[in-house]
This record gives sequence, C-alpha cells and structure tokens, in this order.
Amino acid sequence: MFKPAFMLAAPSSNTGKTTLTLALLRIMANESYRVQPFKCGPDYLDTFLHTLAARVDGAGRQGRNLDMFMASADHMKEVFLRHSVEADAVVVEGVMGLFDGAVKSEGSSAAIARMLDLPVVLVVDARGAAYSVAPLLYGFRHFDPSLCLAGVIFNRVNTPSHYEFLKDACHDVGVEPLGYVPRDDAMVVSGRYLGLNISSDVDQESAIAAMAEHVCKTVDIERLKELCLVDIPSPPVLPAVKPRAHAVIGIARDEAFNFAYAENIEVLREYGNLEFFSPLEDTSLPDADMLYFSGGYPELFARRLEDNVTMRRNVTEYCSKGGLVYAECGGMMYLGNTITDKEGRRCNMCGALDLETSMQDAQLRLGYRKLNLSTAGYRRELRGHEFHYSRFTRTGELENVATVTTARDKTVDTPFFRFKNTFASYIHLYWGETRDFPQYLLAEGGALK
Repeated sequence: MFKPAFMLAAPSSNTGKTTLTLALLRIMANESYRVQPFKCGPDYLDTFLHTLAARVDGAGRQGRNLDMFMASADHMKEVFLRHSVEADAVVVEGVMGLFDGAVKSEGSSAAIARMLDLPVVLVVDARGAAYSVAPLLYGFRHFDPSLCLAGVIFNRVNTPSHYEFLKDACHDVGVEPLGYVPRDDAMVVSGRYLGLNISSDVDQESAIAAMAEHVCKTVDIERLKELCLVDIPSPPVLPAVKPRAHAVIGIARDEAFNFAYAENIEVLREYGNLEFFSPLEDTSLPDADMLYFSGGYPELFARRLEDNVTMRRNVTEYCSKGGLVYAECGGMMYLGNTITDKEGRRCNMCGALDLETSMQDAQLRLGYRKLNLSTAGYRRELRGHEFHYSRFTRTGELENVATVTTARDKTVDTPFFRFKNTFASYIHLYWGETRDFPQYLLAEGGALK
C-alpha cells in the first residue's frame, strides 16, 4: 500500500534532525495520520521521544529501533514491515551522518534506507553557509546512486533571503528544496531540554507542540509527502508464536527506569505475564519469577530512590534469596551500594551488588558490543550497545561471566556480572532476534523446570 514514508538523515550529527523528526511526527499526528516512528541505531531515548510526538489524545504508535549491527537485515526488515503495515505514514530518523556505520558505511542510515527502499530527506545545518551548500548536496546526491535523495530541508536559516541562496544551490545541483527551519534559540533549548531530562516535571508536550508549530510555517509538508509515497508490502507471514513459558516477569518502569528496546519487551511476553512496577513509587514487588531493571536516569532520582527504603529492602531480599534479576546500565547502578552524583552527593541504593557507581570524574563510554557468556548453558553471541557517563568501583567479589568485544572485535573491559541469579551489566542487549536468551535466564533462575 502506498503511503508517505521517508528517512530524515543528515551529513553529520547535531544538525537538528531529532528536533525536526519530532516536529514532523506531531504535525502528521495532528492531521490524523497514524504515524509509525523508527530510529536508526541503538538509541532508546529518541524512540521514547518519538512515541510522545506521534501520540495525540492518548493514541499513537510506539517508536522502534532499526539496527543492522544488533540484528540481521532480515529481522530488521521484518520489524519495519510488521509495524508499518497498519500505519498511515512512516518516519525514520537516521543516526549520525548518513553514511556513518559501525565499519565504514556498514549498518549506516544509508544502508538501512537502501534495504527498505526508503527515500531520504537530507537535513542540512545552514549556519554560516549559503550557495556553498551546492557541492555538499551534489556529493550526497551522486556518492551513492542507489539512494533516492527526495529533497532537503535546511535548518537554522537566518532569514527568507538566506533561504533564497540555499534554493539557488538546490536548483543548480538537482535537489528539491522542501523548506527551512528559521533559527530560533527556543528550539535549540527545547531539543536539549528534552534530550537531557525526560522526567514528568519536564513539559515534553509543550516543547514538542512548539516545535511542530514552528516547523509547519516554513516546511512544505504536503510536497514532502507527495515526493515520498512508498509502496510498503505486507510483512512475511511468520509462524504463530507459542508461549515458551508461563512465568511472571516484573519490569521496573517509571521516570528513573524507561530505556528498554520495545522488541525486547515483546519477546518477554512470549515467556509469560508482564507486571510493571515502580522503584520510585511502589513499596512491594510483584510476585514474579524474574525482575527486569532497564536503563534510565537513576542518578537524577537518586534521593527519591534512596527514600523508598521498603522497595530497596525488598529488592535486596529478592536477590539474596536467589531470585532471578536482569539489570542493565541504570538498573545495575540501582542494584549497587550507592550512587554519587556530579556534586558529590552519595545516595544509598539496594546493596544487592557490592559495587559503587559515581557520576564524578566520569568519561563517556559508548559503542557497539558483542557478548559471549562464559557458560555451557548458552553458546550464542549476543549483541548490544554501551552508553554511559558513570563509572563503577567493584568493592566485592563479583564474577564476570562473559567476554565483551567491540564491533571490530577489540576486547573491552566492560564486565557482565553474575551474583547468585542476578545478572547485571552496563550493556543494553538486544534480544529481539536472539529470542531464546530470556529462556536461558529463566532456566538459570530455576523458573523453567
């Protein structure tokens, strides 16, 4: 079925493509489109914001990841088709520069656009440039003839006359201009504001609405949709999924813990019933066979997490009795002894894992990761992504049960801890395709007899 579907990509990071994506999602949602958002790459924050932007009056579609390193091309295409078939429009946000991949352009936004036969709309930051964008556009149009470059939207344009110079460049190289976004410091602040804090006291709705109102004045939305009509086929018919177990899986979900891949949650449903709980607000745990603490921003809510003494005590007791727990990044920090924020304030956490984490003197650690468990119980390679600023100090005897390498097979010292039946790491694993990984965990935890 033909429908508007396109990828927003850019020559580099920090061009404003996330802000523009959020605006376009909201504009189309306001026009009663059921719009399906996707994000290229492993980012879980952008998909969270995409979901908010695509939702109007409580209705909308959840943002999804498309990543050719963490899963195969066939799996990625199946995810795309399965979630696009019932949508009225599809918007995919690229990652980094259009051709930036794990190795050269492998797994890049361009590779994903080719795989899915999606037209590309380039987002170009026009600060300090006018007709000089011509060779840049010429290069992006001709570097890979297999890509369909549908048009360009210019960001941070000073005046309408500035845009006229940019249009001249477009016409001379054969790339259609689709409008521009006037430079507005409020939009820069809103984008940064959303990106750094997604708690409920941040008015994301007002920020997204303001972005949409700002963009719709100078971007030709109707022409964009006309140029990007794509015939999206039905997804392949897959065998019906049979329940793999009848476990109860408790999932921490609140302002502090909300970075989880949507496909991971869907896989967990194959193993039983999901019960969501809040380490911030609740005092009791669900009667569960497994607890899952995803990533998030526990450091921003450390005092509130510390004040919920009853929940921390219950989590510690669950772990100490051998209950199955899987924790990643922020979840691992919560299971540790303490979290120290940038100002040096130390807050007590669960103490289920004998480690300390700190935001002081921390450096960014990021990159794709390959993980192989050092166990006879699971022989498949798992893939994921590491992204954090905190650092940890191991004060107890925690066993590292995996070897971890980068996308280029360089060994890294990121551990994958196991203490009794508690598994924890900084790595956000993607098991949308390696769907038997939760089965291994449940078996190790004794939930599968």
